Amino acid sequence: MKALIKLDYMSISIVFIALTSLFFGCKSIKKADYPDPITNPTSKLMLQGDWLQDPHEIDFNTIPKIPVEHSVVSDVTPDGVNQHNYLAFYDNRYWIMWSDGPGVEDRVGQVVKYSTSTDGLHWDDPKFLTTYPEGSGPESPNYNKRTEQGLRWISRGFWEYKGEFLALASLDEAKGFFGPSLVLHAFIWDKETQSWEHHGIVKDNAINNFPPKQLPSGEWLMSRRSYDYVEKGVDFMVGAEDNFDQWEVYPVFGTNTELDAEEPYWWILPDNKNLMALFRDNRKSGYLYRSFSTDNGRNWSPPVQTNFPDARSKFHGIRLKNGKYVLVSNSNYKKRDPLTLAISDDGLVFSKMGYLVGGRHIDYPHVLEHNGYLLVAFAGDAKQKIEVLKIKISDLDLLDMSDYNPKQ
Repeated sequence: MKALIKLDYMSISIVFIALTSLFFGCKSIKKADYPDPITNPTSKLMLQGDWLQDPHEIDFNTIPKIPVEHSVVSDVTPDGVNQHNYLAFYDNRYWIMWSDGPGVEDRVGQVVKYSTSTDGLHWDDPKFLTTYPEGSGPESPNYNKRTEQGLRWISRGFWEYKGEFLALASLDEAKGFFGPSLVLHAFIWDKETQSWEHHGIVKDNAINNFPPKQLPSGEWLMSRRSYDYVEKGVDFMVGAEDNFDQWEVYPVFGTNTELDAEEPYWWILPDNKNLMALFRDNRKSGYLYRSFSTDNGRNWSPPVQTNFPDARSKFHGIRLKNGKYVLVSNSNYKKRDPLTLAISDDGLVFSKMGYLVGGRHIDYPHVLEHNGYLLVAFAGDAKQKIEVLKIKISDLDLLDMSDYNPKQ
């Protein structure tokens, strides 16, 4: 009997040791798979949680819905296009700018318009930020065409720089993406005349995706696509410490070989040193790609496909004042519907995802935090409306993925 008891205890001990090893082994594997800009830049992990099975099989009809307030800023249905919307808060007002053109996106004669609001929901009538491009207005025979014989403006975002309020817009030929005359311009807000005035050229042969953000070093950083970026890949521009038009260009190697990179976006990680960039993939992988920089945007790790689903569309996110990161995107890889908001504690891996708006073609989000709220601007109804959602940040803390109940 004693021998049997001894054997039982021994068996239990062996099983316990085996289970313990398995448990801590799994934790070690999980830790090893976790992305890190220095020790593990090739990790694919970007979305995880007990609720998640296959990222390409998420049931967007049953993910938790985030409460929103909604407004329409501009509607050019049925004959116009509204897109490339950007938000800012300046001089006690919300600001929004966007590309406004005839027919289909980015044709000859497209301009940039803007509007302001005191609450983010009630907006003034749209006004011109730019004039019509030279020789490309409604009176031109090339108006509303795709041709190198006409020009178009493309909205590129607001930038508070050295106490001035700037708006960026690119100008190039309207035949394709992009023309050899591509230039990024700046306009400056004149408080006395309450109007936008041309301020100068930010960079030749450049179109950014989002306006510059300041690095801990004091330098500014923004993405750049040259007119021939499809062959060369995308870049980042660092500089503007002294003047708004002083930039050095640094390529992201692999953005034209590992993927067809489009519309880059980046943010600073919680260590306040290292950077993470995300890329839309025009090769239709259905996932976002990620790269890291440990030297303020001058060198980037080769882009790696993550497991975060994407519809091959523009996306945007920010780090909130509470330290969390949010990413708003079209995470249904099949189509640009719905718009979702994902939440991360560290900007590397997201564990929650909520539904914002859908049931139609919606895309090109831009996110702004102010006074306890998020504003999310986007292009609605196949790029014919500029719309805004207003969200209580406190409601994001209530997002519970246990409410997710995918259809079997």
